[in-house]
Amino acid sequence: MARRYFGTDGVRGRVGSFPIVPDFVVRLGHAAGLVLARHSKDAHPTVLIGKDTRISGYMLEACLQAGFSSAGVDIVLCGPIPTPAVAYLTQALRLTAGVVISASHNPYTDNGIKFFSSEGLKLPDEIEQEIESELDRGMQSIDSDQLGKAVRLDDAQGRYIEFCKSTISGKVHFKGMKLYLDTANGAAYKVAPAVFHELGAIVTVENNHPNGLNINLNCGATHTETLSDRVRKAGCDVGLSFDGDADRLIMADAEGRVYNGDQLLYIIVCDRLRKHPVKGVAGTLMSNYGLEKRLRELSIPFERTKVGDRYVVEKLLEKGWLYGGESSGHVLCLDRQTTGDGIVTAMQVLSAMRRTGQSLAELTADLHMLPQVLINCRLEPGFDWMQQKPLLEAKAKVDSLLEGRGRVLIRPSGTEPVLRIMVEAPEEAEARRLAEEIASTLRQRKN
Repeated sequence: MARRYFGTDGVRGRVGSFPIVPDFVVRLGHAAGLVLARHSKDAHPTVLIGKDTRISGYMLEACLQAGFSSAGVDIVLCGPIPTPAVAYLTQALRLTAGVVISASHNPYTDNGIKFFSSEGLKLPDEIEQEIESELDRGMQSIDSDQLGKAVRLDDAQGRYIEFCKSTISGKVHFKGMKLYLDTANGAAYKVAPAVFHELGAIVTVENNHPNGLNINLNCGATHTETLSDRVRKAGCDVGLSFDGDADRLIMADAEGRVYNGDQLLYIIVCDRLRKHPVKGVAGTLMSNYGLEKRLRELSIPFERTKVGDRYVVEKLLEKGWLYGGESSGHVLCLDRQTTGDGIVTAMQVLSAMRRTGQSLAELTADLHMLPQVLINCRLEPGFDWMQQKPLLEAKAKVDSLLEGRGRVLIRPSGTEPVLRIMVEAPEEAEARRLAEEIASTLRQRKN
């Protein structure tokens, strides 16, 4: 059955528009509480709720708290904290589930609710479907003597800081490293500087003054156009840029280079190779072909999933692999954390730099990222591109031309009537020419 409320990463939307409205969020908390309790072995189910720095987090936190309490579920509140911290703390405290109030890299006008299981993993589709079915049954509060209670976890940030530090060898420190941090006025604004400062780094921080309205505003992992310049002006060696809930990371050096999730994943995989074999790596449809090609040269299997870090995690668990990620900055190291974690990713990359004495540029010198050209073709709703013979023939022709050198990806947008045509080739001019050739078949259809 198609899900009506849950998307790729929980329930998300514009605040004040359904489903991100108070009455629905109360009902969502109630329904989720009943379902999670039904699947839990805990005598008294308890969920942990964390949030990012959006002003709407206050409202939604109160709504969720009321919904869970009405279902007889206890609540642990930990305030503004990164999404991966909720995954960690849910496991560490042996709780029934974790809930994050965040719209990740979206503007403050959006918000969302996502869930983690007791194992720190995103809820499987069937549990989300069960929550949706429970929502249809309406809401009936339990008796007063069975209502859930709420407590605040005052040391949530401190616990998570210690966890992040534990993901690298105790022999590794960052003394002498000059780090620039952009915390996107988001959930990592206190935690991230503390982690790196406690390990000896000299830390310069910007965009760490959230006011509820400035999360991701021209800053963070989705706005890295001037990141290298900011690193250089601050007199730093390396820049770390997080998104609003700190599950993504983009890095930069002072020489003008920006390093995305594919490159950071490659650094981590190569660092692990120095100690033990790597069984395989998972990426998404958008992962750069250069990463796939280089991993193949290292005899490391590589498989792609749909876009979304939850699908990468599912693939890793299915294959018994440990490493994967998205070019957007979600990096998975299942030997360290159960979900994408920007701070933990940074710890692994900086640790590799410290151990090898190499820069980001040196660690990625043998990874040749292919230029990527993306063309969006706006089409009428309901258009079936799979039935367009000229388009399919053009794609097949380009596939043949690029075999072993690049790739073609055609996929419809999930949010608007647009067909995305992406071509990767050794040279940008070739990629653009071939992408235009494919797109032209759709333009000719309209003429």
